[in-house]
Amino acid sequence: METGPLPGPTTGDEFPCDLSARRLMAHHGRRECRGNCYVALSMKSTFARTVFSIWSWLVLGVVVILWTPMVAIVRLVTMPFDKGAYAAGYLFRKLTVVHERLTPLWKFRTSGTLPDDMRRPYVVVSNHESFVDILLISHLPTEMKWMSKIEILRIPLVGWMMRLARDIPLERGDAESTAKALAASSERLNSKVSVMIFPEGTRSKTGELREFKSGAFRLAIEHQLPILPLAVYGTRDALRKHDWRLGYAEAEVRVLEPVSTEGLTMDDMPALRTEVRDLIIAARDDLRREFGD
Repeated sequence: METGPLPGPTTGDEFPCDLSARRLMAHHGRRECRGNCYVALSMKSTFARTVFSIWSWLVLGVVVILWTPMVAIVRLVTMPFDKGAYAAGYLFRKLTVVHERLTPLWKFRTSGTLPDDMRRPYVVVSNHESFVDILLISHLPTEMKWMSKIEILRIPLVGWMMRLARDIPLERGDAESTAKALAASSERLNSKVSVMIFPEGTRSKTGELREFKSGAFRLAIEHQLPILPLAVYGTRDALRKHDWRLGYAEAEVRVLEPVSTEGLTMDDMPALRTEVRDLIIAARDDLRREFGD
């Protein structure tokens, strides 16, 4: 497919067709994409990014303010019969869907097939490209409890909703906190709710997967529960570290086939960890090709 320079939208100047434009062209074709490419290119300017970012942060603030009492009410009403806070958590995650629909810089989608019975608990694992991975994965139509660094749970309103949803705080690098987080994860799994863990431990700086830590896989083997791998691609440009401005991003989360741990012991943990990591790498590479990168 031709990916040469495109004429400017108003002046006739030529701009290099950047990665975002090439993705749009791959999906829609050159003719249909021409206007969208201009939008993608114009969004790269510092001024446009700043304006759209201010709008998106304001929208997020309004949605969070509106969402917090709704999550609190749902948690209060369902507490007697919903020990796992499934309903409150599910509502909380939908905040991200509303925000993304109102954010002109982001386009998220999901693919793959969730297991038929997501009320059966899974240990869910994913690669980690950006903080925005959390927002993207929350588009999946199911509920899972997130193991998250404790700093996020200290954010007003957002952190309160995470606690109402019974997400799991973790202080990275603290052995005692890790042990408490794993114990809390076991309790959530026993309540028939899946747990979501980034086994890399932190975001990848290069885009390539870091080595996986063992906690998620030990948890799955201990409970004899399947692992549900997810592959994320496209979020790296959505929100760069140390930059408050959002970037243009098309991103996708793909649900892979569950990996059984039935009959496995801790001796099998290293092989299981490698198997799941290889599956995610292969799926992430498929997504990269489909995006035309």
